[in-house]
Amino acid sequence: TKKGFEDKKRKLENTARGLKKKQTKKLQETLERLKEAEKAQSIREHNGHEYVDLGLSVLWATCNIGAAAPYEFGNYYAWGEIEEKEYYHWSTYKHCYLDEKRNYSMTKYCLESNYGIVDGKRVLDPEDDVAHVKWGGTWRMPTYEDFEELCEICTSKWITQNGVKGRIFTGPNGNSIFLPAAGYNVDEVYLDGGIGYYWSNSLTGGRSLGDYSNKACSLDLTRSTLECDANSRDWGYSVRPVTE
Repeated sequence: TKKGFEDKKRKLENTARGLKKKQTKKLQETLERLKEAEKAQSIREHNGHEYVDLGLSVLWATCNIGAAAPYEFGNYYAWGEIEEKEYYHWSTYKHCYLDEKRNYSMTKYCLESNYGIVDGKRVLDPEDDVAHVKWGGTWRMPTYEDFEELCEICTSKWITQNGVKGRIFTGPNGNSIFLPAAGYNVDEVYLDGGIGYYWSNSLTGGRSLGDYSNKACSLDLTRSTLECDANSRDWGYSVRPVTE
């Protein structure tokens, strides 16, 4: 009968739709597995720590120093120091002293006499580079130029990963790293998940940021901004190492 034919037709159509959904789901699962496999292949290790090749001039670590996963905040360090501490201030900063005018003057990495004892050093020595000291091998803190390259060549997007806000940077080869908005530590830890600061290994001297020996270059990131900036050396910031 016509009714029987229509019922049979509907059953066949429903079966076809069901098969299509299953096939689509299976295809999506396969694609996800391929993406994860491709991601895993893009991650390598140097001296026991993972890095990703973004197609840039340096290789970027997958985690901050002190973190076990990309979304973990990790440790905070004053610029040029290699240990964490409870109180981040000039009074506890390794490379300065209180002079006769009650000003904190630099004892290392100083370009002008009005900031302290001039030594002409612009870039951290290996013994003051926390990435090199903690991770060894060819690991080091990024230069100002490394941060510029990351910002200019990669695309970046503000996302939430494992409940943590931050920026994902995707290189021209499709590989990516995540920098969490880990806040900072100045007098006390400021963790609102809305801002992140990452130290470079470079003073601001000779750049558009100004010639201040009491400041160093950093990468600052929020939902709406991404910039290389100059910040006070005594503040506790995150460190994301690089290697060659």
